[in-house]
Amino acid sequence: MLTLEQLQPAILENVRAALAEDVGTGDITADLIPPTDLARARVITREAAVVCGRAWVDEVFRQVDARLHLDWQVQDGDVVVPDQCLFEVEGAARSLLTAERAALNFLQTLSGTATLSRDYAQRVAHTGVRLLDTRKTLPGLRLAQKYAVSCGGCFNHRIGLYDAFLIKENHILASGGIAQAVSRAHQMHPGKPVEVEVESFEELEQALEAGADIIMLDNFTPEQMRAAVAKTSGRAKLEASGNITDATLLDYAQTGVDFISIGALTKHCRAIDLSMRLQHL
Repeated sequence: MLTLEQLQPAILENVRAALAEDVGTGDITADLIPPTDLARARVITREAAVVCGRAWVDEVFRQVDARLHLDWQVQDGDVVVPDQCLFEVEGAARSLLTAERAALNFLQTLSGTATLSRDYAQRVAHTGVRLLDTRKTLPGLRLAQKYAVSCGGCFNHRIGLYDAFLIKENHILASGGIAQAVSRAHQMHPGKPVEVEVESFEELEQALEAGADIIMLDNFTPEQMRAAVAKTSGRAKLEASGNITDATLLDYAQTGVDFISIGALTKHCRAIDLSMRLQHL
């Protein structure tokens, strides 16, 4: 799981970009309020959810006005119920209103990702499979969403194109075959995981013989995956992928594969409904 220390540079950049697009040259509506007016805001959830995004919210309010004081009542990963208070923040009314949208955008989006991930994770909690995210993330929020996936109880696949090999059909064609691609990968970056996507039992055997660390079974049926598990017999880790939905997830989880990768965890998430209520001091 990504730590908040590892995420800090991304958090700073995420928030800078969010405020730049939202505030621009200045919040002209908030300027209607006298700069000396103080207020307290209370943020609640209108629906059940898994909370995620505290660090992004903290950073939004810090960058807008470092004098604002936040009082969190939940942690990332907590399960909350409708109308539950997530945090309160106090300070200049202008600052609270300027920061509101950016802060809630991060919190509702990352909580939505964590909530969906928890739903999927609970469906297969009694099996030994690990559910993985993919690179199908919102542009600019790759690390944030992968952190949210972990908060929901699922796991991270590779972060990007740089930290692990995933040799797919076009890579295989361009490299001259599975054996050539895997051999070159091990030579060029020893120690980095080498995964190969296969579409048939013939390709599965080629990947096993080539020494792939992980083999992705693309669009195999559950019956085919059971056969692949038996054929592999522990020689490599197996990952199921391709059009796996919440309706079919358990069938695939029970085949004996080690991993199931699901793009929906990050690309199909729905933002959680949140509300910020302001009160003058």
